[in-house]
Amino acid sequence: MKKLISILVLCFGIFASAQNDSISSIRRHEVKLNGLVLLAGGLEGYYEYNLNEESSVGVSAFVAFSDEFDTRAYLSPYYRVFFGKKYAAGFFFEGFGMLNTYETNTTDYLYDDMGFLTNINSKSENRTDFALGLGLGGKWVTSRNYIFEINGGVGRNLFNANGNDDTQFVGKIGFNFGYRF
Repeated sequence: MKKLISILVLCFGIFASAQNDSISSIRRHEVKLNGLVLLAGGLEGYYEYNLNEESSVGVSAFVAFSDEFDTRAYLSPYYRVFFGKKYAAGFFFEGFGMLNTYETNTTDYLYDDMGFLTNINSKSENRTDFALGLGLGGKWVTSRNYIFEINGGVGRNLFNANGNDDTQFVGKIGFNFGYRF
C-alpha cells in the first residue's frame, strides 16, 4: 500500500510539474506603441498583462505634444475579453476608465444698458476629469510574438464636463505595434 501511495504521489508530482512548465512558458506581458498618435504629434504607450487565453488587463498613457488633440494627457486602465482562437488575441471587447486632463476656453460677452457689446472676456482653464467607456478592436500576434492591434472606444467624463461643450466625451483610437514577452 505504501508503494502504491508513493507511486501516485510521484506521478502526481511529475504531472503537476509538467503543467507548471507549460503554464510558465506562456508569454503574458505586452508593450505597445500607438503609431497613429505618434504621427499626429503625441505619444501613447501600453502595458498589458494577459490573465488567461480569454482576458487581459492593462494601462495606457498618453501625452500630446501638438495642439491637434483636445485632451492634453490621460492615464487609462482597461480590461479586455477576447473572442479569438489564439491565446489572448483576435476580436476583443474592452471596458476602460480614463483620468484625463484637457483645456477649455470660455468667452463672456458684456453688453451695456442699450444692448451694445462693450467687452469680451476670454479665458482658458485646465480641467481634470474621469471617464468610463467601452471599446472594441482586434489583435494579431505573429509566431515571433510581434503584435499589431487596431482599437477604438468612446467614454463619458463624469465630473467636470459641461453639457454644452465638447468635453463631455473622450475617445480612444489606435494602430498599435508591440511585442509580447
